[in-house]
Amino acid sequence: MVRGPKTTFSPDAVEYLAQHSRQDDVLAAVEAETAERPDAMMQISPDQGALMTLLAKLVNAHNALEVGTFTGYSAICIARGLAEDGALTCLELDPDLAEIARKNLRAAGLDDRVAIKVGPARESLEALPEEPVYDFVFLDADKGSYPDYYDIILPRMQTGGLLLIDNVLLGGRVLDPQDERSRIVVALNERIAKDDRVDQAMVLVADGLTFVRKR
Repeated sequence: MVRGPKTTFSPDAVEYLAQHSRQDDVLAAVEAETAERPDAMMQISPDQGALMTLLAKLVNAHNALEVGTFTGYSAICIARGLAEDGALTCLELDPDLAEIARKNLRAAGLDDRVAIKVGPARESLEALPEEPVYDFVFLDADKGSYPDYYDIILPRMQTGGLLLIDNVLLGGRVLDPQDERSRIVVALNERIAKDDRVDQAMVLVADGLTFVRKR
């Protein structure tokens, strides 16, 4: 069956989404600063950020985890959606990026509820107790390690907890995977779709976002 898109996602349509995402001055400043970097494409879009804030509120998130923080835009969005006593733990490999994220979180007035741990994500995840603690998780780190992260994260999530996995379309490369990274993501996408431990939906947000709810 061929399913056509309901909207053609031109640059104008993408800009329209950004303009209607309630991006305040703090997030706009983070976006503008990050846009000057050569790796700026790693930044989530304003509409995705707004969605993540809303989702964190909808699940009444108290204990959140982010794997791959970059310059802090997504961390700000998650932290803003937390319950009043909520806390966010961020895992970031690069110490320079971690410091930029801390600066941006301070500017957002959120540094009191966000802790950034620097180092390889796998080591940091494995160091966490294998107990169902987290009710909201955002995975946006090195794609080649996604399957390992998924397997480590799921036992540490509460029943009913929500995991968001970013970049599951890899710019469309999952349709015809020609490299190991793409094949790894394709395999994970297929595995999650059949995983009876979770409910899942893959949606066309930014570069593809998979919603995973732990049963």
